[in-house]
Amino acid sequence: MNKSIIVAVGLMFALASCQHTQQQKSDITSTTETVSKMELADCDINFEGVKFTKALNGGDSLVQVLDSILTFSCSEGRDIFNDPNGKLSNHTIPAILAEVDNSKPFTFSAKVRPGFTSDGTYNAADLLVFANDSLYQKLCFEQDERGNHRVVSVRTVGTSDDNNHDVISEDSVYLKISSDTETIASYYSIDGKEWYMVRLYKNSYPANLLLGIASQAPVKGECTSVFSDMVLSQDNVSDFRMGE
Repeated sequence: MNKSIIVAVGLMFALASCQHTQQQKSDITSTTETVSKMELADCDINFEGVKFTKALNGGDSLVQVLDSILTFSCSEGRDIFNDPNGKLSNHTIPAILAEVDNSKPFTFSAKVRPGFTSDGTYNAADLLVFANDSLYQKLCFEQDERGNHRVVSVRTVGTSDDNNHDVISEDSVYLKISSDTETIASYYSIDGKEWYMVRLYKNSYPANLLLGIASQAPVKGECTSVFSDMVLSQDNVSDFRMGE
């Protein structure tokens, strides 16, 4: 093969690679800019210094604040999940959300105690990272199919994944999400001091982002979750592996 053919082939591969990268970026941008089809309205709820200004699916009407405790009720059949095969897709979850500048670091944490019941499969208390109904993450303390209570994370980019993590014997757990603008990671803790990483990925969310809380009850009955010890700060964990 002569040199001119080798050069031509090399240029073709380079062009194809460039086009593929540009298409990936275009796909991410397209997903990011999708307008949410879920019902998003203004609200005004302040809890432990966190100002929630947006409500998803009427979430503000289901919240009660008493001193340092926030209770969040959810009726049967409500969840947020983009099932890859469409069968279990659900966009009815009630939530309250705080606006953050994603071009700056942030850390959002809370102690959560979901309303677990014997037949409340997938009942959970959630922390949310929400751009729109095609781009979000939830970090949950959830009841699984066998009745175990475990940390669960779901990341959605178009469709959702579903990741079951550690089983927790206590009835409450601390959850935390942190970003240094480039990386975003999720953690849990039993005592609020020693943290365990759940997942970590590139922060591809838009600059205008919503962080929030929700209670879910996808299958049977209702779920009333209790939130406390909530903190939203404009900094990030210093060690993304340790969550501290």
